[in-house]
Amino acid sequence: MALILIVDDSPTEVHVFQKALERHGYKTATATDGAEGVRMAREIRPDLIFMDIVMPNMNGYQATRALSNDPHTRAIPIVMVTSKGQETDKIWGLRQGAIDYMVKPVSPDQLVAKAQATLAA
Repeated sequence: MALILIVDDSPTEVHVFQKALERHGYKTATATDGAEGVRMAREIRPDLIFMDIVMPNMNGYQATRALSNDPHTRAIPIVMVTSKGQETDKIWGLRQGAIDYMVKPVSPDQLVAKAQATLAA
């Protein structure tokens, strides 16, 4: 059973994402900002990370860059899930090490489909 780390400071988003993923058999863990997300990723080594960008302390770009540059976590796929929908935001996210980019609002079905496709790759 795959373990997915959700890094987002919105309790509502986290709840909706968690419920959808768990309903489809995934285990989940959550972090409320980038720094906690980096720490947790290093500890639990999830199979996939869904990363928000706009968060306190350490944003999603910084967290993605930290994880992508760390030999222990660089193989973990990171999908950014954010309200930042500009093409430049997406390009910057991918340059930091994300493998994909989704713009909110993201439906639970879209999130599960992305998890399935990413983990099957």
